[in-house]
Amino acid sequence: MSTLAYSLTDSATMLRRQLKHILRYPSMTLMLLGMPIIFLLLFVYVFGGQLGAGLPGNGGGRGDYVNYLVPGILLLTVGMAVNGTAVSVAMDMTEGIVDRFRTMAIARVSVLTGHVLGSLIQAVASLIVVLGIALAIGYRPTAGPLAWLASLGVLVLFSFALIWLAVALGLTAKSVETASNTPLPLTLLPMLGSGFVPTDSMPAGLRQFAEYQPFTPVADTLRGLLSGTPVGGSVIAALAWSLGIALVSYLWAKRLYNRRYTR
Repeated sequence: MSTLAYSLTDSATMLRRQLKHILRYPSMTLMLLGMPIIFLLLFVYVFGGQLGAGLPGNGGGRGDYVNYLVPGILLLTVGMAVNGTAVSVAMDMTEGIVDRFRTMAIARVSVLTGHVLGSLIQAVASLIVVLGIALAIGYRPTAGPLAWLASLGVLVLFSFALIWLAVALGLTAKSVETASNTPLPLTLLPMLGSGFVPTDSMPAGLRQFAEYQPFTPVADTLRGLLSGTPVGGSVIAALAWSLGIALVSYLWAKRLYNRRYTR
């Protein structure tokens, strides 16, 4: 077998290991999934009527706010899901399993690949659950098949980028407790962007921050694709942020892992 074939085989083995960990600890998945669902229900049923009335144009009601909110909730779901990635990586790095892997004839890259692919599957499954609940409480997208595929592609690419960032954060953590805290800003950024309310309603300083952080163009792109409205330049910014975060995070994680792996 070639080196590439060995790497793919070892990565598949590590992916199975990661999926078994996810299945054996469903409480982690439920905890990460519960927060977006709680926020979805809270903002729709408690604040939805008031926030819907403040939407651009003639405003609207709770139903209009659901359609506005769901893209932001989907990004919050991704942010919560990658928090588990950092914890999982930190557990491997602090509990000695990597030292065991170092003595085995496995591809070095397969350990991180297993984490990334397993987390990506977990994130997609979480997105499906949250989207199903959103549809049940009144979310009504008007997207066609191509727009749905494009939305899925944007979500998967952005999730992939944030997962690599979470892997790097997990590698920098000295303990599992630290790793559970460092990705928390990723769960706050959707709220400090256009995920929950339009940026035009924010004070000047916060509005500028919201408009130039990565979650806002991704949320605007998803909202435009799913509602059938023009996405403008937000799709370019969303793709640029996603690819940039993925590349920088991958190189950072690879450097950290190689340095710790070879000790």
